[in-house]
Amino acid sequence: MTPVIMILHGGLARTTLLYFLALAIWGWWRFARGENVDRSYWGALVIAEFLVLFQSFLGFYLWAIGLRPERPLHILYGILVILALPAAYAYTKGREERGEMLLYSVVTSITVALILRAMVTGG
Repeated sequence: MTPVIMILHGGLARTTLLYFLALAIWGWWRFARGENVDRSYWGALVIAEFLVLFQSFLGFYLWAIGLRPERPLHILYGILVILALPAAYAYTKGREERGEMLLYSVVTSITVALILRAMVTGG
């Protein structure tokens, strides 16, 4: 029998993947149009980080009750996803110029790949 938390963890993984994909596309679109990071994009990034934190909370709960991923590499991918946006923010020091828009577009695109890898290695 599959616990409800495991189903939520899988469903939220797909939601997070699609959300980061939308953020990446939106970021590249804004960069191509010569736009900077604005308040709406900041808000979307904050929501993305909360999604990732909630996802990892569910994953930690599953791990704590003995339901472990097929490969431990899954945990590494999860940690990298958690750290990606805060690391980008620390690097940019919160600036909102066009160069930062490029950086967030790259980071969200890489995060999409990391989420996909986490989904594959999690089983």
